[in-house]
Amino acid sequence: MMFTTFSCLGQKRFTLSGTVKDAQTGETLIGASVRFEELGTAGSPTNSYGFFSLHAPAGVYRIICSYIGYEAVTQKISLYNNQVMNFELGSKADLDEVVISTNRPGNSQITSPQMGLEKLNMAQINMVPVVLGERDILKTITLMPGIKGGGEGNTGFYVRGGASDQNLIILDEATVYNASHLLGFFSTFNSDAIKEVSIYKGGMGAEYGGRLSSVLDVKMNEGNSKQFTLQGGIGLIASRLKMEGPIVKDRGSFMISGRRTYVDQFFRFSSDPAINNSQLYFYDLNAKANYRFNDRNAIYFSGYLGRDVLGLRDIFATDWGNATATLRFNHVFSNRLFSNTSLIASNYNYVIQSFDNVDEFRVASRITDINLKQDFQYMPGGDHNLKFGINLIRHRISPGDVTTGASSSFNDTHVELRHGYETAAYFSDEWKANGRLTLLYGFRLSGSLIVGPGTFRTYDSNGIPLSSQTYGSGALVKSYINLEPRLSVSYAFNGANSLKFSYNRNTQNIHLLSNSTSNTPTDLYVMSTNNIRPEIADQVSAGYFRNFKDNTYEFSAEIYYKWMQNQIDYRNGAQLLVNQEVESLLTYGVGRAYGLELFLKKRYGRFNGWMGYTYSRTERKFDAVNGGTYYPARQDRPHDFSLVGIYELNKRWSLSGTFIYATGNAVTFPTGRYTVDGTTALSYSERNGYRQPPTHRLDLGATFEGRVHKRFHSSWTFSIYNIYGRRDPYAIAFRDSETMPGSTEAVMTSIFPNPIPSVSWNFKF
Repeated sequence: MMFTTFSCLGQKRFTLSGTVKDAQTGETLIGASVRFEELGTAGSPTNSYGFFSLHAPAGVYRIICSYIGYEAVTQKISLYNNQVMNFELGSKADLDEVVISTNRPGNSQITSPQMGLEKLNMAQINMVPVVLGERDILKTITLMPGIKGGGEGNTGFYVRGGASDQNLIILDEATVYNASHLLGFFSTFNSDAIKEVSIYKGGMGAEYGGRLSSVLDVKMNEGNSKQFTLQGGIGLIASRLKMEGPIVKDRGSFMISGRRTYVDQFFRFSSDPAINNSQLYFYDLNAKANYRFNDRNAIYFSGYLGRDVLGLRDIFATDWGNATATLRFNHVFSNRLFSNTSLIASNYNYVIQSFDNVDEFRVASRITDINLKQDFQYMPGGDHNLKFGINLIRHRISPGDVTTGASSSFNDTHVELRHGYETAAYFSDEWKANGRLTLLYGFRLSGSLIVGPGTFRTYDSNGIPLSSQTYGSGALVKSYINLEPRLSVSYAFNGANSLKFSYNRNTQNIHLLSNSTSNTPTDLYVMSTNNIRPEIADQVSAGYFRNFKDNTYEFSAEIYYKWMQNQIDYRNGAQLLVNQEVESLLTYGVGRAYGLELFLKKRYGRFNGWMGYTYSRTERKFDAVNGGTYYPARQDRPHDFSLVGIYELNKRWSLSGTFIYATGNAVTFPTGRYTVDGTTALSYSERNGYRQPPTHRLDLGATFEGRVHKRFHSSWTFSIYNIYGRRDPYAIAFRDSETMPGSTEAVMTSIFPNPIPSVSWNFKF
């Protein structure tokens, strides 16, 4: 009945559809605006593949196609039948401003019902000063309100009170389970290969699911379909190189980008054999290719391979990494119906080895996904935009195997593989009810199926096994089905002010078990089982949004409250690694999080940037922890402030700076000590009852653009991390005092206690 109604409403209207691309490279432009000038509406933004569809009564119109940083194109059209029109926009040759937003001009922030969404483009990310000169997506997003960093030297992040594993990180639709390099100092995303970054903190669309707190959607460049180019950079610890060019001009293109660190190469100059044969490096390889058969059909392939290698000669070695592959097919059934079919594979694994003759062992773990998605976008006219689709993911998790040497004091250990499926069907509609009211509503029906083979035990609330049952291959062990409603509403008072409200429910069936203070390569992932139920979060949020001075300034204030069910924690003293009975060590409870986020951004001008402040609290409650009372989660940091400034000094020099301040993390400290057989032991009280010292830091950067030549361009990037030498806490340990026998002292470790300068040279042919 609904589709019939839309069809009837659209009978007297005609459709204009097409794609929008960069005229110089052929890259599709996401979020470009296409509108009929005479209708005075915001128009239609292009989707993730640059496709748009507009509907209007028969008549003669002026079509305006625009995108931030590009010259707008205006064209006259007689719309008396359905038409296809493609646009190519050229970059502004002489920009008198530094553009730091991918939002299109106009009042999209005001009229769009979407809340809790932040978009970043690479021009913005490349300006932000970073440690050792490596541009970093994950560290940049933590400068946004509501997103907290995992601490100094850690790329983990927390969104609106959620844990780090409650963030869905996808690269061209493929899940990335561990997005860090060098134990968290850098992220897996090579900025040269990235096109756009979007993070959803709340009000996420029904097409996203599987995590409670956020979605970080990273899209890779498609490649230059006009001409072959070569670009890269040489820094203090890493170098990058990217090649791209046409497969068939204006029809297909490719992109290959690589990055590698070379800290280990300096070890060779050491006279110590244990050092000069050690390994410490990571590498990334991104690749993408696409081919457009015609205006209705296109195919894409993208892949990523990244690895970390850390080893000490004849003592210890570990390596971990991600591999992803995505094959997509776009088909335009009509000028109103767009289809995307995706087949996706992702793999994360780690290996730990000890070469000691007495304790020789090898530990390996792996998680592998095969994902099939079918997405549709239907634009029937009548101010509706529908999205619907289905999704099936097959999970295979190897929690850990221990292989030992003949003389090792350890025994071989095997933890059973776990198999399961995640399924989902979704529907959403963005409805512009009138000139002021816009709604985005829908639902996601998600399911989780755990299947054999394997032996599954049932435990009571104290972790004592009650029963055990063995299942054959493919036999159903347990299933869960959850309905996830989504609703976002925007009411615009005028072109400069609006109020928004959203409610969404999310469920999560892949869980991270970790009792460390930061993400590590050996963190254990498990699926929902007969003991572990899907995590559920309900979030409501409301906000006020305003634009100033012809959209030069944007301001927003959002409040939120989140309820969390079936949260997972570990019992005191739990050993999670390679443990067949790991579910007996877990306890289950609830959580809550609430906060206020303030954001002010200047989008245009020689000086621009943003300022963000967050007040938030996040707490958990478990019967087996702290006597069953609420306690602060480890990511509970009430105050978080960030300031980012970018100044275009002239056509060749740009200056930038960032300042951050954050309340210290909640931690568990000892409250007493006692001695057993001459050894000092510490006693602890409540979980996370203390706080580390606050974190604050100032970073400065500068970019110098070389002279533009016909076939070559280069630039230099300079930065100083932690310019005033703040000793921010990385970890605090307790030990017997060396100066006062019989007492205990706290020792704080800082990763970068001194200013860290860096320089890199970037080039492009």
